Amino acid sequence: MRNARKTFSVILFTLSLTLFAGTKTTPGIDFYKSSFDIALRAPAVPLILSDPYLSIWSPYDKLTEGSTQHWTGESHPLIGAIRVDGKVYRFMGKDVPLLASIIPSSNTNNKSWTAAYTFDEPKANWIDINYDDTKWKIGEAAFGTSEMPHVKTLWNTKDIWIRRTFDLNEDLSKEQLILQYSHDDIFELYLNGEKLVKTDYSWKNDVQLILNDQAKNKLKKGKNVIAAHCHNTTGGAYVDFQLFKKVNRSGFDTEATQLSVDVLPTQTYYSFLCGPVELNLIFTAPFLPNDLDLISTPINYITYNVKSANKKFHEVQLYIETTPQIAVNDLSQRVSSERIEKNGITYLKTGTIDQPILKHPGDGVRIDWGYAFLSSGNGENQDLNIGDYYDMKQSFIETGKLLSNKPSGKIISKMNESMPALACVDNIGTINKDGKSGYVMLGYDDVYSIEYFFKQRMAYWKHDGKVDIYQAFERAKSNYSDLLNKCREFDNSMMNDALKAGGKEYSELCALAYRHTIAAHKLLKDEEGNLLFLSKENNSNGCINTVDLTYPSAPLFLIYNTELMKGMMNPIFYYSESGRWTKPFAAHDIGTYPVANGQVYGEDMPVEESGNMLILAAAISFMDGNTNYAQKHWETLTTWANYLVEKGLDPENQLCTDDFAGHLAHNANLSVKAILGIAGYGYMAKMAGKTKEGESYINQAKTMAQNWQKMARDEDHYKLAFDKSGTWSQKYNMVWDKLFHLGVFDPQILDTEISYYVKKQNTYGLPLDSRKEYTKSDWVMWTACMSPDEDSFNKIVNPIYKYADETTTRVPLSDWHDTETGKMVGFKARSVIGAYYMKMLFDKVNNLQSK
Repeated sequence: MRNARKTFSVILFTLSLTLFAGTKTTPGIDFYKSSFDIALRAPAVPLILSDPYLSIWSPYDKLTEGSTQHWTGESHPLIGAIRVDGKVYRFMGKDVPLLASIIPSSNTNNKSWTAAYTFDEPKANWIDINYDDTKWKIGEAAFGTSEMPHVKTLWNTKDIWIRRTFDLNEDLSKEQLILQYSHDDIFELYLNGEKLVKTDYSWKNDVQLILNDQAKNKLKKGKNVIAAHCHNTTGGAYVDFQLFKKVNRSGFDTEATQLSVDVLPTQTYYSFLCGPVELNLIFTAPFLPNDLDLISTPINYITYNVKSANKKFHEVQLYIETTPQIAVNDLSQRVSSERIEKNGITYLKTGTIDQPILKHPGDGVRIDWGYAFLSSGNGENQDLNIGDYYDMKQSFIETGKLLSNKPSGKIISKMNESMPALACVDNIGTINKDGKSGYVMLGYDDVYSIEYFFKQRMAYWKHDGKVDIYQAFERAKSNYSDLLNKCREFDNSMMNDALKAGGKEYSELCALAYRHTIAAHKLLKDEEGNLLFLSKENNSNGCINTVDLTYPSAPLFLIYNTELMKGMMNPIFYYSESGRWTKPFAAHDIGTYPVANGQVYGEDMPVEESGNMLILAAAISFMDGNTNYAQKHWETLTTWANYLVEKGLDPENQLCTDDFAGHLAHNANLSVKAILGIAGYGYMAKMAGKTKEGESYINQAKTMAQNWQKMARDEDHYKLAFDKSGTWSQKYNMVWDKLFHLGVFDPQILDTEISYYVKKQNTYGLPLDSRKEYTKSDWVMWTACMSPDEDSFNKIVNPIYKYADETTTRVPLSDWHDTETGKMVGFKARSVIGAYYMKMLFDKVNNLQSK
C-alpha cells in the first residue's frame, strides 16, 4: 500500500467551491488517481500553495491526523467530511476542540495574567511549589521583545525564568486537560515540578499538549505552579502559556480510512474509503511554468470524486470548511466575514477589520490584510454559508445541510472569542459505481503584494488593477477542465524527464520540490513593466529577494522559464544601477518580505553574491542562446567581474551563503564560485562578440583555477580553507564548470572529491564540510551531479531521499538537517530546493548542445 499521506491540493487564500462533472478523461485512465505510484513519505504534504502567505500543508501521514497548517506551523484549517447514507466520515483536517479556560493566556478574551520572573539563573528547586520567589519581579504576560504580540513585560536578555501560581477548587482528574504554550526560542515548562515540555531551537505559537494521567495527577486543590524557562539565541523572544479543559461536543469524530497519497509537481492525490464509498481528492496549484498569469493567480482547486465501493447505490453529501484564521496573523485580531453573490457565483469573504496592508514585515508571520474567499460555481446542489463553528457541523451531521439562515450583512468576530466557519455543502445525491465529481476553489486577494522601493505594487495577475479577484475566479471556473488536464500532462512530462535523469527516488524528490519552490515567491512587475519574481527567505530571516536563495533555486527556472530567473535578478540589477546601492559588488537582499526598499542584512557577502549573479547571468545566456539579457546590465556585470578578479581567488574573512557556519577566511569553495563567475563573464563576452575581452577573462579564470588547485590540495582531497590542512568541504560550486563544459578546472579534481565524499557519508547524507555533521540538501544534490557515473550519483542522492522519507521533523522540507539523526537543524519551506533540479538541467543542457 502506498504511503497514507494524500493531500488536498488547493489554491491560494481565496476559497471557491464549484461543482463540475464534465472533466475530460482519457479512455482507460482514472483521471482522479495519480499516474505515478509515489513511495516517498513527504515530511509535509502540499495542499494549498500560491505564495509565502497562501501556503497550507498537512504535516501528517494521514490527512485526518490534525489541523492543516501554514508553513510557519500555525493552524490554517481546512476541514472536509462526507455524509454517506446518513453517517459522517471526516477525510480532511481535525475539529478544533471546544475549550474552557482554566488559566488564560495573554490573548484569551483580552485577559492578562501576572507571574514572578527573573533574568538571573535561580537555584535548582525554582520549579517547586513552595520555592520562595518573593525576591523575583512581578510582571504581566506575555513576556518578550517589543515586536512580539501581546507583550506586556519586556524581556531583552538571553534567559528568563517564570513562575505562575494559581489556585484550583475542583477535581480535574476526569477532565481532558490541554496545555497551550508559545515560545521563542529554547523552552522548558514544569507543572508542580513535573517537566512537561522541552524544546530545541525553535519558535512556535499556540502549541497544544494534552496532559496525560501522570501530569494531571500533579494538579491538586489549592496552590499550583507552572514554571517555565526560555533561552533566546537570537532575534525575537517570547513566552506565553495557558491551561484549558475540553468541553465535550459532537463533531466529525469518525475518520475516513486513507488508502494512499501521491505528491506530484502541481497536484496532490488522496484516496479514502468512507464506509461503502470511495472518495478521491486532487489538490491542484496550476503552476504551469510558461503561464505567468497562472503562476501568479492565487486560486487553487480541490477536486473530489465519489463512487460506490460495493456496487450499491448510496446517498452522499460533501462538506468543506475553512475559517478566518487563514486571513489573520494573530488570533486576537477582529475579522469581518460576509456572503456575496456576483455574476451568478456565491462567495464567502473574510479578512481583518484593520487591514494593515504591507505593515508587518518579518519571517514567521502570516498575512493579515486582504481577503480570503470560499466561492461557489454554478452547481445547483451547492450551498455556502457562514455560521457558528460547531453549529455548522452539527447541522451537516443531522441533516446533510448547512444552517438555513443566511447573513444579510457583515459578521464581525474576534478569533479568540468566537470562531466562525465558512462552509460549503455539495448535495451530491445518489451515486453508484460510476461515481460523481465536483471541485472547489480557494483563493486570496492580497490587494497589494509588495512595497517595492517605497511604492505599493499589485500582484502580476491583476495587471495594474485591470483584473479583480472576481474576474480571476470566473476565469478559473471557465478554465477548470482544461487546466486540470494541462497540469496532469505537465506532471507526467516532468516526472518522466526526472525518471530519465536520475531514477525513481530522484523523480519523487523533484515532485515534492516543485510547488514548494515556486510558492516561496511572489510575481509582480515594476512601474516600467519589468518582471519581478521575489523570494521570501522563509524560516531563516525573512529577507526578500536574497541572492544566495536565487542561486540554488536556479536549476528549476533555467529548465522551465528563464524569464522567471530574470525576474529574480532584475531587482538586484536595479538596486545597483539606480544608485541606491553603490558598492562594487552585488547586494545580499532588498529588504524584509514584503517590504523591498533596500538591503537589511547586517553584513555584506561580496564574493558570494557577485559570483552568484555572474554565474546566473551566464547560465541565462547559455539557456537562451544569446546575451541579450546580460548586455542590458553589462556595465554592472563588468564591475562585479573585476571585483572578483581582485578579491576572489583567496577571499578575506567573510560570510558565504552557508552563513550559519560562521565567517571563514580563505574559503576554497567560495573561491571556486569567484573563479567561475569570472569565467562566466568571459564566455558571455565572447558570445556577445567581445572576443578579445572574453578570452582575457577566461584565461584569467583558468590561471586562478591552477593556483586554486595548488592551494587547496590536501593529499586525497581538497581543503575547506586554503590554510586549514586536514579539513574538507563539498565543492558544490564547481558543478557549473561541468554543466556548461567550461574547462576551467582540471576534471580530475571532481573525481578526487567524489571518491572522498562517498567515504564521508552518514545515514542521512553527506555533511556540508568537516566542521559539523549537518548538511544542506540543496548542495548535496549539486555535488551528486558532479559524479562520474550513475552509481556514484545514486550513492549521494539516496541518503537525501531517506532523510525526506524518514525525518521526524514534519515541516515543509527543511534544507538544513543533521545527517546522523535526520532531524531539521533549521530552515523550512525555502525556495532553495529548486536546486534538486540540477540533474534535470544537465539533461536539458546536453540536449541543447547536441542539436
